[in-house]
Amino acid sequence: MPTREVVVDRARQRLETRRALVTEARALFARHGYAAVSLAQIVGAAAVTKGALYHHFESKAALFHVVVEQVQQEVGERVAAAADAHDDPWEQLVAGCRAFLAVSRDPDVQRIMLVDGPAVLGWNEWRAMDEASSARHLTEALVTLIEAGIIARRPVEPLAHLLSGAMNEAALWLARSTDPDDLPAVTEALSRILESLREPR
Repeated sequence: MPTREVVVDRARQRLETRRALVTEARALFARHGYAAVSLAQIVGAAAVTKGALYHHFESKAALFHVVVEQVQQEVGERVAAAADAHDDPWEQLVAGCRAFLAVSRDPDVQRIMLVDGPAVLGWNEWRAMDEASSARHLTEALVTLIEAGIIARRPVEPLAHLLSGAMNEAALWLARSTDPDDLPAVTEALSRILESLREPR
């Protein structure tokens, strides 16, 4: 029977292997795109065998799912951090939305989360993951604003979906754009949309 030290060491090795696979796969997916990356490239970069990969992930798509989840979580954390830098709930909403658009210009985020994510995982799966990250923060912000009387009382879910959809569409458009002036233009348009929701002061 394995000793406790052996069990702990094996668990640590499994964790390190999984972490290496996710890290190297993410770098390759970001650089070349999902379709152009092979399993052989991933295991070679991670310095493990295909058997080790299949021990943790049933397929390349399953590994990509984890990578997308990781990227979306990081985007959500950056959005939340930008919002939390402000005390005023309205400024929190605006800052969070602007942060989402800004981070969407990151080439790795564009390739993994915005371009390949919906195509590989399917829209429904991708959308469910989005709702668990950035969209959740948006919903929470809208609830706070409605309860404070800053936005008129209305059903939150359709409003959150409309705003989230607009920002995702803008982010996808920015991902295809090479004009540096497009981000300020989109941010300004978004600010006007948000301002239209605000109750008269």
